[in-house]
Amino acid sequence: PRCWDYRHEPPRPASSWNLNATKVLMHGLSSGAEGLMFLGFSVGSFIGAIYCIFVDQRMYENKRQRHGSDLAPEVRLYTCMIAAPLLTISLFWFAWTSYPSISFWSPLVAGGMFGTATLFIFLSLLTYITEVYLANAASAIAANTVVRSAFGAGFPMFGQQMYETLKPRWATCVLAFIALAMFPIPFVFYRYGHVIRSWSKNALSEL
Repeated sequence: PRCWDYRHEPPRPASSWNLNATKVLMHGLSSGAEGLMFLGFSVGSFIGAIYCIFVDQRMYENKRQRHGSDLAPEVRLYTCMIAAPLLTISLFWFAWTSYPSISFWSPLVAGGMFGTATLFIFLSLLTYITEVYLANAASAIAANTVVRSAFGAGFPMFGQQMYETLKPRWATCVLAFIALAMFPIPFVFYRYGHVIRSWSKNALSEL
């Protein structure tokens, strides 16, 4: 396989550096094979979408029929609570299976779990925000998009240097520890969401 040099690569988001740094640097894959490594993430995202459509949405509709308009928006956080451990596990798994002695299939599957968790979090939080703010949902989602885009724009400014300095294992562990620190957030919102919603005059606070 050809040698790969970070210096010849343009800035990329953190998840892209995860996949590329591990697959190419640690397993010596060519640029062509490198692109195929994103299949794990794609398949994981597809599996997550299937689950949300055929399992989570049906569970929500069943609860809606039983509780009617009294159904609190926090039920939308179920998939986010599933995703919280999946995201943390996938990042640690990905980080510590980047050894050349370990088959590339292991971090590939970890990337699939990461894709599923990412989709769960994205869809769960967007639907939750929509149901919490109702008439003001467009503004709430716009604010969410601005913050998310700011992080997306900022990370490539130091992501490459982080992976060069810490190497793929510890650089990915940094992301894993951040995910671990944020692990309780969906559970806190599920338990105390009605209290947190009451702090905003624009949010739904009756349920």
